[in-house]
Amino acid sequence: MNIFNLITLLGGLAMFLFGMRIMGDGLKESSSGPLKTALEKLTNTPVKAFLLGLLMTAVIQSSTATIVITSGLVGAGIISLHQSLGIIIGANVGTTVTGQIIRLLDLDASGTSFLQFFRPSTLAPLALIAGIIIIMSMKSENSGKVGQIIIGFGILFSGLLNMTGAVSTLTESGIIERLFSNLGKNPVLGYLIGAGVAFVLQSSSATIGILQAFSTSGQLTFGAIYAVLVGIYLGDCVTTAIVCNIGARPDAKRVGIVNILFNLSETVAILTVVTVVHKMGLLDGLWSRVIHSGGIANTNTIFNLSCAILLFPLLNLYEKQSRRLVKDEPAAAEGHDELLDALSPVFFNTPALAFGRCYDALLVMFQTARTNISRSFDVLSQYDQKTVDLILKDEDYVDTLADRISNYLIQLSAHLTAPYHMEIMNHYFSVVTEFERLSDHSTNIAEIASALHENQVSFSQMALAELNVIRELIDNILDHAGQTFRKRDVEAARHIEPLEEVVDDMVNALKENHLERLRTGACSVLTGTEFMNLLTEVERISDICSNIGVATIARATPELRHEVHDYISRLHSGRNEEFNREYQEAHDRYFGLL
Repeated sequence: MNIFNLITLLGGLAMFLFGMRIMGDGLKESSSGPLKTALEKLTNTPVKAFLLGLLMTAVIQSSTATIVITSGLVGAGIISLHQSLGIIIGANVGTTVTGQIIRLLDLDASGTSFLQFFRPSTLAPLALIAGIIIIMSMKSENSGKVGQIIIGFGILFSGLLNMTGAVSTLTESGIIERLFSNLGKNPVLGYLIGAGVAFVLQSSSATIGILQAFSTSGQLTFGAIYAVLVGIYLGDCVTTAIVCNIGARPDAKRVGIVNILFNLSETVAILTVVTVVHKMGLLDGLWSRVIHSGGIANTNTIFNLSCAILLFPLLNLYEKQSRRLVKDEPAAAEGHDELLDALSPVFFNTPALAFGRCYDALLVMFQTARTNISRSFDVLSQYDQKTVDLILKDEDYVDTLADRISNYLIQLSAHLTAPYHMEIMNHYFSVVTEFERLSDHSTNIAEIASALHENQVSFSQMALAELNVIRELIDNILDHAGQTFRKRDVEAARHIEPLEEVVDDMVNALKENHLERLRTGACSVLTGTEFMNLLTEVERISDICSNIGVATIARATPELRHEVHDYISRLHSGRNEEFNREYQEAHDRYFGLL
């Protein structure tokens, strides 16, 4: 052995881990939407939850990702701790699928050209070729994800081949034989090594893959590796528990604790059973037998599946123990807002889920601001202090949401690499400001109502009738704005601009009407001033809705992103027939109500 063999081994390890990371990230990103939906809906029984956890972990190739996402959803109140229990057990079984894929190293393709295609030495270059062709020839977002997954698969197997090549050289030096023979004599050392490596790599699949690569030396035996496998389970779940505890609510922390309790139970069960059976002489034929990649994969699967079946009845006990270990927060700290708690760092590595939580919070922001606008118009005609207090309270809540969403997006941005994720983030940064401004204008209108009430004056019946018309117009624009954001509806967005132009026309007309009432003495100076202020607030609300619509259109039409001002100018200059038609219809309708 020389330094170059060691460099080859470490380089192969780096490629293997990088390939696993690329493939895993692509799988997580492409499946995070279905994963979220499934986790939310298919956890009504422990068995369904178990199968779901198994399937999802097999797809995204990471039990840590599945459990951390589950912890986030528990913290957000989307699923309960009890619903998460089956997912945790299923995730531990699902992670064995990676090892079964890597066992292709054992495939004997001698004399069979068809099987040769499934050997890593063939699969690796084929995957790399296919992945780069997909990425370079197809421009859609989904094709990029697929290409990333396939290239990650190719890099993983290329690294695996480099490791196995270096291991074959190390075998000749006798190092591997001495290393693993000592592990066979000292299972505690093997257990600690497995736990330590899995903790450092933060992946049981990667650690077992490395063990499978070393198996090509022909020096590994069942007696040498079984304790290593068991240690890997604990090392991986400790990492998961740490991530689950980051800024989490008690139930979210308990998800990580349940995972540790299950893996500790699994450790005790396997070590006890293997030791007893070995002492009885029932493992003599297997103990010293050379074990290869497929044998390691099968042992890993059998251990996990058997323990899942054996320990499944103890789920309720794990839940009770987790509640004892993680206490509920004091009463003074109660009153958590699940919407705010859902903005959790555990979703940073799955941006689609993180954006999903932002979307939910933004939607509540808009709906709250919309409700406040309606309330503020109500107190103009019939003042009610409780309603005004409620408007101010909800305005504070909207401000809190805006601050939390903005800070969350800033933190999330460090984890984003895909251009379409940056587009979503920019869009959300834009609308969070607009939604906050909507709520601000509702409080401004409420303050106008309060000023009128304090001075014991009111608008004339003519002024109130005009306000009812413009309120109906604003309600129409807000409907389209809500539909635009809720469903990213470009058609709804296109309806906003003609209505916004009608609002501008109507504001000018109502100002003229009110000035006439002031001249004739039909309205007082104070009400005249407040009426003008009110029309300014209405005009700004319509401008915000216009901004929401234009932002959505620009996101759906990339060529408009740097020409928004020109786009608006073209519409208002009368060069768009559809805009002209909708504007005229709305103008005739609402001016006809005055």
